[in-house]
Amino acid sequence: MAVTLDQTIAQKQHTFLSRMLSSQTFWVVIAVILACLFLSFATDAFATQKNLYNITRNITFVAIVALGMTFVIITGGIDLSVGSVLCLCSMVLAVTMHAGYSIEVGIFASIATALAIGAFNGALIAYLGFPPFVVTLGMLSVARSLAMVASNNTVVFQFGPDHDKLLALGGGAWVFGIANPVLYMIILALITGFILRWTKFGRHIFAIGGNEHAATLTGVPVRQIKVVVYMISALSAGLAGIIQTGWLGAVTTNLGTGMELQVIAATVIGGANLAGGVGTALGAMVGAALIEVIRNSLGLLGINAFWQGTFIGGAIILAVLFDRIRNFRRSD
Repeated sequence: MAVTLDQTIAQKQHTFLSRMLSSQTFWVVIAVILACLFLSFATDAFATQKNLYNITRNITFVAIVALGMTFVIITGGIDLSVGSVLCLCSMVLAVTMHAGYSIEVGIFASIATALAIGAFNGALIAYLGFPPFVVTLGMLSVARSLAMVASNNTVVFQFGPDHDKLLALGGGAWVFGIANPVLYMIILALITGFILRWTKFGRHIFAIGGNEHAATLTGVPVRQIKVVVYMISALSAGLAGIIQTGWLGAVTTNLGTGMELQVIAATVIGGANLAGGVGTALGAMVGAALIEVIRNSLGLLGINAFWQGTFIGGAIILAVLFDRIRNFRRSD
């Protein structure tokens, strides 16, 4: 039977609409928009320039780490060490610069530390078959301990001759008054989206998460890619640590404590599947945005901050429930 042009167009439009409505990321975006609209009318402080500026900057640190976590979760893995890696990389940067070295040397040392940790995690997981949960949980403790050793468990707030450069790097607004951390987040999100969508490496990551055994049989270098994926996750934490150090102007050994839970929550809420095979850069960003809006709204609405974990945990459960319902519909 012949298909008319109008029928073909209608079918494509229906397909696009159905994909959008079945997308978890789409509904999270709607939730963020509705929450922002509600808070704008419910409180006088939410829509102020100062509050929005703080929200966008707070989103960036979780979002940047969540971009790296997305790679890991797509492969079916998990990285619980990102908060501690962020702290260690921040401390390495701070201690190096405090000793009189330039900002370039400090950044290089910080990034090298992140890549070394990621390579170590990835090698144990990919080549020795260690469970990702166990390896990264152990690294969570090791990295935090090394940060304490590096600083003798003290606060570092003097960054040597390039002190002002570091503060400008993390706390400045070089382009159209947009906070630098926000610009970094956008650039990294575009890079992440391009890699996942348009490169062979990205296709291999999804293949591993979808069916690792099948990916191996088709010639995908599974072990090498897993190592690289954990290096990317650690690198994203290191970059976030560098930026956050410049923003805060000081580093303490409790920096990044509990951040791994926020990052995983942002990734899952944004549509990534903990079983692997699903995840996007946009989802990581909107998940981080929803978490920060929830956190910000509690104070503005006069709700006890202790409820934050309940709201975020509930959002994770709803995200997983949404994914389960979607899978049931597909199986039917």
